[in-house]
Amino acid sequence: MSSPTARRILLIDDDRLQHALVHGFVGRFRGGPWELEVAADYATGLKKLLSGKYSVCLLDYRLGQRDGLELLREARQAENSTPVVFLTADASEETDDAAMEAGAMDYLVKGELNPRILEHAIRYARKLGETMGQLKLLATRDALTGLHNRREFDRMVADECQRAARFGHPFALVMADIDFFKKINDTHGHQVGDEVLKHVASLLAGQLRVVDRIARYGGEEFAILMVETDRKSAVEGMHRLFALLAETPCQPEGTDLTLNVTLSAGLAVMPDDAAACSELIALSDKALYAAKHAGRNRVVTAHSLKA
Repeated sequence: MSSPTARRILLIDDDRLQHALVHGFVGRFRGGPWELEVAADYATGLKKLLSGKYSVCLLDYRLGQRDGLELLREARQAENSTPVVFLTADASEETDDAAMEAGAMDYLVKGELNPRILEHAIRYARKLGETMGQLKLLATRDALTGLHNRREFDRMVADECQRAARFGHPFALVMADIDFFKKINDTHGHQVGDEVLKHVASLLAGQLRVVDRIARYGGEEFAILMVETDRKSAVEGMHRLFALLAETPCQPEGTDLTLNVTLSAGLAVMPDDAAACSELIALSDKALYAAKHAGRNRVVTAHSLKA
């Protein structure tokens, strides 16, 4: 039975002798507790790695007809961040460079393994993985709301545009702005304004599907990416968000205030409204301004502006 306090190691290797050897090494680690789980082929190993249940992965460089480099690249493309240490019989610089380029934290030569070297590599990989994870959060997340920041969202939109162009699946881009936010800051102060931003961010993020994306795009503006969603479904989704905001006023911590918050939103859909990413963003921005000029607390589609 698995110990709830044990840190789990995944070994992906098709060599049964290597399984037994690593099991023996892990049992002699001075720190712990550690538990080792084994996957003996590419498909099983990738599935286990993508589960995100492991503190570190030991990955064989060669896995039958396929190799560990390919598996690691596939895992990284799926945004799996589990630290990986390559195990290889080849001590060449080319192997080292290829492993690091693919996203490995370290690589070890099988013939040189012993418990001390393996435990040190695992601890180093975990620590480096934690540091890189923290740096990624700083680079991709908004510090106040915890949402994606603009730079990361622009990358996501570009990726989704490429996917839509390749497979023909529609998606919606929404630009939404908190109504009269400057008045909130001027009347109640920036700390209350920050509480309003966090309130709206939490409600929006909690209402969206797991596959959708949301970012603080700048100031009081949010950007929402609804994948594989047509115009009708996207508008319905925004109306649900508006209803949730109406039902859930903001009550800033440390105050007796109750603030009713509304949004104005502009919505554009690819490929119906735009054929290029820059055009899609420009159209959703244009629709947002139209929503504000029309009285706020509403969603305006880029399609309606063409009528």
